[in-house]
Amino acid sequence: MATVARDRLARMLRGDAETAFSVELTASTDDLSLEVEGIGPITFPVPPAQARKLLGLGQPARFGRGEETLTDPGVRDTWEIPKDLVRARWDDDALNVILTAAKDELGLPIAAELTADLHSLLVYEPRQFFLAHQDSEKDDSMIGTLVVTLPSSYTGGELVVRHLEERKTYRGSKTELSVVAFYADCRHEVLEVRSGYRIALTYNLLLRGDTDLPEGDEGAVAELVDFLREHFSTPVPTYRPEAVAYPPNRLVYLLDHEYTPRALGWSGLKGADAARVSLLRAATERAGYEAVLALADVKTTHSTYEPDDGYGYRQRYWDDDEDEDGEDSDGPADYEIQELIDVDVTLTHWTGPHGDRLEATSLDVGAEEVCASARTDDLEPYASEYEGYMGNWGNTLDHWYHRAAVVVWPREQAFANRAETSPAWALDALAEMALAGDVSGAKAAAATLEPFWDSALRAR
Repeated sequence: MATVARDRLARMLRGDAETAFSVELTASTDDLSLEVEGIGPITFPVPPAQARKLLGLGQPARFGRGEETLTDPGVRDTWEIPKDLVRARWDDDALNVILTAAKDELGLPIAAELTADLHSLLVYEPRQFFLAHQDSEKDDSMIGTLVVTLPSSYTGGELVVRHLEERKTYRGSKTELSVVAFYADCRHEVLEVRSGYRIALTYNLLLRGDTDLPEGDEGAVAELVDFLREHFSTPVPTYRPEAVAYPPNRLVYLLDHEYTPRALGWSGLKGADAARVSLLRAATERAGYEAVLALADVKTTHSTYEPDDGYGYRQRYWDDDEDEDGEDSDGPADYEIQELIDVDVTLTHWTGPHGDRLEATSLDVGAEEVCASARTDDLEPYASEYEGYMGNWGNTLDHWYHRAAVVVWPREQAFANRAETSPAWALDALAEMALAGDVSGAKAAAATLEPFWDSALRAR
């Protein structure tokens, strides 16, 4: 069955890939010299008197939301020293040693070049914080963030980084430089400082150069080829007696990390995604198929009860996060989740095999085409909505997620996959082929549309 092939493929790609989403390193204070115009050299550990001088140069730190850059102390309450006043110099090869270690721990390609571009100098005084958020890419090659917390005496102010169900807390040091590197899609926050001053340099991590990973074990690639061929040769069962059963048009393998349209590209994959996709691409090419990268919106719907409904314990869900504007999500603060009712996956963008152009699309994909090594429910939803009892419908909880995916299809199905997103484009393309004299090619392309053409037209 096609479902078995998809599940086996996802389980195999999950493998033993144990790469970190964030990593903490330490460095000696002798490795860094920091000067701020108007103050001079910064002493380590930073004394309170000098921290207060830094505050005098600070401006309210801004943050990004979509295409906007905002200032809101209810979301981000900290002081940022203008970058043109800051001179941070690393001695000898100290920063390269840090970046090499971070690259290894994060599972980035050995041959690629990881560099750090200074972004800001931040000072948190008591009662200041930064709510949970994701960093926006400031550069096309940005893959993560490096936070260098300077030694000083303070309490609170922990840096908390999360991905999937994991959470790591970093508290800094009173005597050493605390260096934390993490992927840009990880949600992270700075908890409220209770006393003293937390001072940190932040850098954008940029990945350039040879970002390809080795293809991996030949036996693994061969096994993946078998899974792909089984998937694309097994008709999807239909529950209508008169309907013809066809094999699926594509396979959609959802990745673990989240990517923005700007960051989506074969060379910018993160952690375990990079190793898994390298294997899958090698198998795709060997099987004679094509692969594109895509962005997907995933909606899950669970049947749900409020805790006092008397249905007993099933699974507890705490909505203990606030959204980026500091407001609580709609609905009750906790629920009892009973079961998964439905999953909807829509591809919103995709890019070609060479990753040189991103196209907007809108394509709903069926459950028989989708697989993943990590459960969507283990990720962080970007929106949630609770719907109370509505007559014939019980209580439900909807979550929405952003995920990236590798979409694979046989080369002969490339026209059909594109046509499914735009029937008008398909008709124009067929007409052009016929007018150019390629009647047989037009007929062959048109034949690939049969499995979905009627439903695609009805949907428009």
